[in-house]
Amino acid sequence: MAEITAALVKDLREKSGAGMMDCKKALTENGGDVEASMDWLRTKGLAKAAKKADRAAAEGLVAGKISADGKTGVLVELNAETDFVAKNDGFQSAAREFANVALATDGDVEAIRAAKTSKGEVVQDAITNLIATIGENMQLRRAARLSVSQGAVSLYLHNKQGDDVAKLAVLVALEGAGDQAALAEVARRIALHVAGTPTPPLALTAAELDPDVVAKERDVQVQMAIESGKPKEIAEKMVEGRIRKWQEEVVLMAQPFVMNPDQTIEQLVAETAKETGSPVVLKGFVRFALGEGVEKAPEGDFAAEVASMTGQA
Repeated sequence: MAEITAALVKDLREKSGAGMMDCKKALTENGGDVEASMDWLRTKGLAKAAKKADRAAAEGLVAGKISADGKTGVLVELNAETDFVAKNDGFQSAAREFANVALATDGDVEAIRAAKTSKGEVVQDAITNLIATIGENMQLRRAARLSVSQGAVSLYLHNKQGDDVAKLAVLVALEGAGDQAALAEVARRIALHVAGTPTPPLALTAAELDPDVVAKERDVQVQMAIESGKPKEIAEKMVEGRIRKWQEEVVLMAQPFVMNPDQTIEQLVAETAKETGSPVVLKGFVRFALGEGVEKAPEGDFAAEVASMTGQA
């Protein structure tokens, strides 16, 4: 029987994307034969997939797609437990495929999970098979879809990991009857702004801000004013001005355009309308940053993990 070395375990992990202990077990069961171990992982993994469902999955990729006519765009976030798996070709291909599926749905994540891939496999079943093969918990966490009847939807991918996949992705939809290529370029520049601005926008307009978020910000500002020595009734009056300033910072239409800080996004849209000779409306935007809002597990040291496997089956 071949010696099950750390190098052999690492080789199988790189080829399969499976967890280290699964790789060591597979090699042990198959006398160190890597190809046989690959098959073993696939056949044994299905039974273990459900056991991984409660493990935190905050890494992975965001995939984006624009329809052939340029009027619809989608984002999907496919999560895994480690950044290592996000580099796996099979994982990346799955993310792209799920984005293609999303184009044919209304953007609801449950509808995507229930839909079929181009190979006729239900998306949720495809995810289960990925969990079995790679050995990590995964989930299609969220999805979004923007569409216009006329105009353009543009996609910007920041920190790209491959074709159509990244760690941060933004969709922007511009509704208008003008030249589609021109509208698509302006939408792309606004998407770049949303990705790169120091204060990511929370809503398109002040009216669209989440009331709970506004209330929380107001409470924080009141407390800050009170702690500075102001009576509560005066603090509450002072806060209204601060809230208006805060809204200007977090509302997309009011933000200074990163490519031209002397111009707001609202002014950029108005300028675009003049240039294209027809009304232009910024219909919406979506910004997906990988893993935001998900508690992440501490990063591990691969070499230390391999070294610690001595004597483990």
